[in-house]
Amino acid sequence: MDNFAEQLVKRNETSSDKTRKNALLVIGILITVCLAAFALLQLGNPLRAFFGLILAAASGYGTFFMYRNSYVEYEYAFTNGELDIDKITAKSKRTSMVSTEVRQFTAFGKYDENMKETEEMTLVMATDNIAAHEYYADFTHEEHGKTRLIFCPDEKMLENIRKFLPARLRTEQNNAE
Repeated sequence: MDNFAEQLVKRNETSSDKTRKNALLVIGILITVCLAAFALLQLGNPLRAFFGLILAAASGYGTFFMYRNSYVEYEYAFTNGELDIDKITAKSKRTSMVSTEVRQFTAFGKYDENMKETEEMTLVMATDNIAAHEYYADFTHEEHGKTRLIFCPDEKMLENIRKFLPARLRTEQNNAE
């Protein structure tokens, strides 16, 4: 029987994320309005008016595109010992972040912000920004080298991951509980 679990995690915005997003929106709207006003003032010169309207439209679209892309979700897919993490932007664009075999984990457990990452370590953040339920997994990835994945699996995902952990890590997990 296959071991399969799938989870979708929405990244919660921090206050700095919200401030940046709102500042982007305000600045983008101001630039778009200024360009449109410039175009209207140039009605005596149709070429300048046309380029002003094109720039205003491009600015408006750019603002919309950047604002929309600030919505981020992560999808965890676990199938028979393989964990795949994808990043979904604006509910439409999917990017693969990392794929690994759980059997290759060298460390696994609850994440603590005081944990140190080494300089040669690649940090893959796929979390909802709520530190209380974050886990980490250390492993060597063929593309990224030494990697630390920080994510927030639910109980079903944790149950499936624990089944495929190396024996040493499974024992550590059982002792920690």
